[in-house]
Amino acid sequence: MSVVPTELETVRDWIRYAVSRFQEAGVTYGHGTDNAWDEAVFLVLALLHLPLDQLDPFLDARLTVAERAALNLAIERRAVDHVPVPYLTNQAWLGDFRFYVDERVVIPRSFVAELLRDRLAPWIRDDQVVTSILDMCTGSGCLAILAADAFPDAEIDAVDLSADALAVAQHNVAEYGLQDRINLVRSDLFENVNSEDKTYDVILSNPPYVTQAAMAELPAEYRHEPELGLASGDDGLDAIRRIIALARGYLNVGGLLIVEAGHNRGIVEKAFPGLPFVWLSTPSGEDKVFLLHRDELPV
Repeated sequence: MSVVPTELETVRDWIRYAVSRFQEAGVTYGHGTDNAWDEAVFLVLALLHLPLDQLDPFLDARLTVAERAALNLAIERRAVDHVPVPYLTNQAWLGDFRFYVDERVVIPRSFVAELLRDRLAPWIRDDQVVTSILDMCTGSGCLAILAADAFPDAEIDAVDLSADALAVAQHNVAEYGLQDRINLVRSDLFENVNSEDKTYDVILSNPPYVTQAAMAELPAEYRHEPELGLASGDDGLDAIRRIIALARGYLNVGGLLIVEAGHNRGIVEKAFPGLPFVWLSTPSGEDKVFLLHRDELPV
């Protein structure tokens, strides 16, 4: 354990120190921030239980001995062990929504989440017509919770293979008081989802899609995340192939399949040359999410 620097007394001091340590250590960003300053501010404010949107009033506040020790430990874990900040603070944000996270789940980040802010418009023109949603590979439960907010009349089944991930999802569902609307299901994709009992207006999925080559080159930060939530075979399409092959049988007439595929558009289109993919744009990126109508999917 490193010695706590006694010269650092205020919030301002510790943010500056964190920025310096992160720059010196060459940490990789991408779990909610893209630079050392934002990373440091979030870490310091979150660990001190201060409002994340009110830095200025606290900049010159002096820290207790216990607070300094906790900050020093977290900064060193970030710099030396490259632990992502959301795991150090046990919180991740998608827009205005906060989620509990730990190393049992992939840290929430999703282009699908951005689409849900607009209630999947223009593909869905009336949110009241959506009464059933399947969130495949739910992880922390973040997309299921965002879908429940976007479509208040919908019941949602949230599926994941990992019992550990579902435990985190259960925590988040309870935090938002959505136990009556979100049903958590342990299943290897569709394996334990019975289409004879229920079909869906929308299937959402942010599945594993990292290729084998990309997995080998991931920065240390991403190696703290569960491989089950990232890797999906040699070309990254193991999960996506199975979802496309079976989704039609789980969709209502007029239903939509919406799947995040990351940087794999070319790989997806090469694997399915006959499917009329619609690639959706979000504020953070283009061509990362595809949409297919039920009748366009394989029988």
